[in-house]
Amino acid sequence: MKKICMLSLLTAFITSGCSSAAEEPPLSLPAAQKNPVQEQPPASAPLTSALPAQTAAPETDAVPEPEVLAANLEVPWSIAKAGDVLYITERTGSIVKIDNGTAVKQRVELKKELADVSEAGLLGLALDPDFVETGLAYAYYTYNDGSGPFNRIVTLRLEEDAWKEEDLLLDRIPSGSVHHGGRLGIGPDGKLYATAGDAGDAEIAQERGSLGGKILRLNLDGSVPEDNPFADSYVYSYGHRNAQGLAWTDDGVLYASEHGNRSHDEINEIEAGLNYGWPVIEGEEQREGMVTPLFTSGGDTTWAPSGMAYADGRLYAAALRGSAILAFDLETGGEREVVTGYGRVRDVLIADGMLYFVSNNTDGRGSPQKEDDKLYRVSLSALDEG
Repeated sequence: MKKICMLSLLTAFITSGCSSAAEEPPLSLPAAQKNPVQEQPPASAPLTSALPAQTAAPETDAVPEPEVLAANLEVPWSIAKAGDVLYITERTGSIVKIDNGTAVKQRVELKKELADVSEAGLLGLALDPDFVETGLAYAYYTYNDGSGPFNRIVTLRLEEDAWKEEDLLLDRIPSGSVHHGGRLGIGPDGKLYATAGDAGDAEIAQERGSLGGKILRLNLDGSVPEDNPFADSYVYSYGHRNAQGLAWTDDGVLYASEHGNRSHDEINEIEAGLNYGWPVIEGEEQREGMVTPLFTSGGDTTWAPSGMAYADGRLYAAALRGSAILAFDLETGGEREVVTGYGRVRDVLIADGMLYFVSNNTDGRGSPQKEDDKLYRVSLSALDEG
């Protein structure tokens, strides 16, 4: 039986390395999933109905199993929530809306063709603060333009169960066969933050003139904020390999999760203008003028952390190779697994005392279970009690 557990992180993980792609060797989407924007069903076509709340008998009396809110998702990547409605991006080029027990696959009309290289596609999604009234959102995706793949940040507008790309905010973010980054988040300062990977070219992470290997910060209209740390630059921090998670504490401190090279995955506190070391240092290594992470998996364990959320003094990170949700206590420095048994986990979201997460077993690197991939929900209090 699948279970939620509170075991020590270090004893729970399988001791294994990871390829230079951080997670596993590069894989593209299956051929049937390439160029999906033109192949999507009508905007209102339903997915498998969202499954009813499940509280099957747990293995302990205290902890229920997560509820399954939606099934048969295609390589889901990012979770966003507006009121009681959830939106899930699929790397294949759709957004799935989950509302009142029903999941609907919505068409996304992009101006560029999605790239079919490994790890690419429709990635991050952030809803505008006025989304309920305007239908406006921000998206990050990988595309081909004939000279190779690039990443871009755009606005999307939702109208009648279909999304349409409107404005280009930032273009030609470096891309390659792997390491696209792709996470978006609107900070408490009202700015749009984006993680940009090193595109498999480690040296650009140290080049402040390159957008690759960075955390970027934009005004919501795509202009450069005047208080960014480097003049006329979107770069907020640099020296990142492939950051895929962003989370803010209640008092506005920013944290990011990052894939290491084979291992040495990281959780970092992000400050404006600082250098986080890649590829000069990684893990617990130190160098003057470079930041060593708050948490690292070390040289013998691989998390491949992706999406991240914060609640009550803890960071909760989705782990792909770790096949878990990991909790990091910012006060004690403790680390532990809080959810296991669902395979690869790509993103997490916390709202109203609930933790939502999506599995990512259909990305070509996992072992899909019946009706994978799925969106789950579990209460934070249940995790604490367990």
